[in-house]
Parts: sequence; C-alpha cells; structure tokens
Amino acid sequence: MKPFAMPRYLVGTALALALAVPLTVAPPVVSPAHAFLGGLGRIVYDPTNHAENLLTAARTLEQINNQITQLQNEAQMLINQARNLASLPYSSLQQLQANVQRTQALLGQAQSIAFDVQQIDAMFQQDYGALQATAPDAALIADARSRWENTVGGLHDAMRVQAGVVGNIDSNRAEMSALVGESQGATGALQATQAGNQLLALQSQQLSDLIAVVSANGRAEMLGEAERATAAEQGRIQRERFLAPGAGYQPGTARMFN
Repeated sequence: MKPFAMPRYLVGTALALALAVPLTVAPPVVSPAHAFLGGLGRIVYDPTNHAENLLTAARTLEQINNQITQLQNEAQMLINQARNLASLPYSSLQQLQANVQRTQALLGQAQSIAFDVQQIDAMFQQDYGALQATAPDAALIADARSRWENTVGGLHDAMRVQAGVVGNIDSNRAEMSALVGESQGATGALQATQAGNQLLALQSQQLSDLIAVVSANGRAEMLGEAERATAAEQGRIQRERFLAPGAGYQPGTARMFN
C-alpha cells in the first residue's frame, strides 16, 4: 500500500496555517545554575545566571570579611585603650616618704641651735651677741665654752645628716631599679607615665637629701665662723683688761717662816 501523499498545494496551505497560529509556551523556572523544561526532567545549564550568582556570592563574602576585619580592629582598639588606661601596680611613694622623714628627723635633732629662725635669733643674741666689757672672767669663760659646744654640736649634726643620706642610697638604688623595670614593662601609656612620675619623685627625694647635707654643712661652718668672731671679741676685751693701768705695786708686810 502506497503511503498517502499530500498534494503540494495542501502542504503549503498547512504550513501557512501553522505559522499563523500563535504558540503558547510556559516560561521555564530557572534555578540558580540550571533550568527544567516541561516534564522531561532535562537540566539546561544557564552560564549567565551562574556567573551572576557567583558574583553575588563573592560580593557577599567580601562584605562579611570587611565586617569581620572592622570588628577585629575595633576590638584591638578597645584592648589598646584598656592597656593605656591600666594603672601602674607598683608605687614607691611610701619608701620615698620614709627616706624624707628620716632625713627630716635628723635635721630636727640638731643640737643647741636648731634650724629655726626664731631660735637662731635668740641663741645668737645670747651666745654671740655683744660681749659685756665688765663681765667677770668666769662668765666669759662659760660663754666661750658654750660657743665651742655649739660648734662641735653643729659638726656632729652635719656628720649625722651625711650618714643618714648615705644610708638612703641603697634604698634609692632599689627603688630606681624597680621603677625602671616597671617602666620598661609598662603595657600602656598611663603605666609608663606613672613610672616616669615616680622616677621624678625619686630624684626630688635625692635633691632634698642633697639640700639637707648642704644645709647641715653650712650650719656647722657658720657656727665655727661665729665662734671665731666672738672669740676674737672676747680676746680683745681680755687684752684690754690685762693692759689697763692699775694701782701699781704697793709695798706691804710679809711674814715668813710663821
């Protein structure tokens, strides 16, 4: 049996009718990397959609990394602020105050004439003032001995202050070593500043010791100068008494051999 052959004119008509009728095709549902067509289950790869998805994922990952970096920087900044605000756990104030009080106690134990303006004025008026030309020899000798005792006491006090200051050297060395160690191991700006301030306080204490030594030495020297000046005045008075004309020799009766 021969197959049915459509006439040529009918073929052209059918093709024209097929092209004239609009076809309705449901749009495919596109997944992130592929699409499904109808019920055939066939996967169709969409490279444009895949590239856009990769670009979006990369941008999202970059934003997340930037946020993580920002959080890390903020955390480090807070850590640095905490370090800069941390206080120094070491303090040398008590030891420095003890050294200063020890030196002050030695100065306060000054013999005879202390480091007091009013007392100095009173003692100088008493022992180093104008000598009385009519004072008896016993009074002149007693005053001279009192001035000598003041001079010796001043020298003694100066040596005691010097010994006390020398005794502070060892404690100052230990404090300086500790403060330098704290300064080098400081975790923040505040600790370094506090260590530097305590080193300045240590220098101030050493300067106060130096002032105490200079004052004690100056006191001893001035007492010696005052004694020499007053001794010169006393010698002048006694020389005048010795050279003053008297009644001369008066003969008298002398008895010998009982």
